[in-house]
Amino acid sequence: MTLAITPSTTTAVPAVVGADLRVPLVTGERVTYANLDHAASAPCLQEVRDAVDELLPWYASVHRGAGFASQVSTRVYEQARDRIRKFVGARSSDTVVFTRNTTDSLNLLARSVPRNTAVVLFDSEHHAALLPWRGPHVQRIPAPSSSGAALAALDRALAAAPVGPRLVIVTGASNVTGELWPVAELAKVARRHGARVALDAAQLAPHRPIDARELDVDYIAFSGHKIYAPFGAGVLVGRADWLQQAQPYLVGGGATSKVTDHGDRLGVAWSAVPERHEAGSPNVVGVHALAAACEILSRHWEQTVAHEQELLARLREGLRTIPGFRELRILSDADKVGVVSFTVSGFDAGFLAAALSAEYGIGVRDGAFCAHVIVGRLVKQVGSHEERAVRASIGLGTTVEHVDRLVAALRTLVTEGPKWTYAQRDGRWVAEDDGRTLPPFLA
Repeated sequence: MTLAITPSTTTAVPAVVGADLRVPLVTGERVTYANLDHAASAPCLQEVRDAVDELLPWYASVHRGAGFASQVSTRVYEQARDRIRKFVGARSSDTVVFTRNTTDSLNLLARSVPRNTAVVLFDSEHHAALLPWRGPHVQRIPAPSSSGAALAALDRALAAAPVGPRLVIVTGASNVTGELWPVAELAKVARRHGARVALDAAQLAPHRPIDARELDVDYIAFSGHKIYAPFGAGVLVGRADWLQQAQPYLVGGGATSKVTDHGDRLGVAWSAVPERHEAGSPNVVGVHALAAACEILSRHWEQTVAHEQELLARLREGLRTIPGFRELRILSDADKVGVVSFTVSGFDAGFLAAALSAEYGIGVRDGAFCAHVIVGRLVKQVGSHEERAVRASIGLGTTVEHVDRLVAALRTLVTEGPKWTYAQRDGRWVAEDDGRTLPPFLA
């Protein structure tokens, strides 16, 4: 395996596909792409690509084929459940349901909670965790300013919740700020009030080990595309009872154990979990890639965390030297994974992102990051009139040069202005007379 070494340490981390990708600039040059948008979608690990290539000749139908290739694919698919269960430290009784992504997983859980369940969550959540819950007993808590305030607010909300089933939704690491939430402590509060806990681990899983029993959470959701396995798979791991009692999330082949014809109606016996919520031909390639990524990261946590924290410290130190820079924060006392969201006074976030890409070959995110409520509130706190920010996010493909290039490019844009002319079209900033050529497969 090829290893990427950061110049200032001997920390070795797994290599990613596309590390040497070169992209065109509007000025006519080509540079190595600085991918600082890992929080949106992480690149594929080289070892994950190798695992997929190894499987592809054996790719066949899952569960319902008698051929040998089908038996191999079925074994791969089912073994992935145990590999992922191990990755999150799940209980042996927990079910593992494969989905498309975290959004799909949390919508599945929302469809499966018992009727009149009291659902409590903070309004700083990503839309995937914020929006699926419906009904009169959903309570959204305003984002707290500290970990202690979060615990106190949750305690008050649960004390006021109606009698019956209760569920707390909490993020592991903020999609907006990268801050690590006090999950284990929040779970203790939830337990005192008889509530279950669902963990949105989309931003946590690529950066830190997860142990469901240590955290004392009941459900965990995360996505392959965030964890260096961009092949369209996600997962919901957790207690089986609510999922078993719920109607299938989708209906079709695989979700049924038997369908009978009664003339004017069909009789249906639904499968048990996890197949109950996995109707249709499953994404065996994506599931295999997801399981492979989990195992690879599990072998490299010490290196991964050290790599990320070194680069994060360098990034934050450099950004603080930019005139008008303001970092967005929710919790004043929280540690962070490799995500920094910010505004620069007097500059539109979309313009900065467009210019960084067009003139410097740097990929960052701009906007509200599918968390409009909290981003709108945070940018007002730092004095911005726009409800948008820039997000730079670090991952295994990030290097010291990428970080330094971003800081230098931002400083130049802010102090000297852009080299190119930009205009807004359909709500997005674009470079005028952009002559950059798309790759051949898009021709």
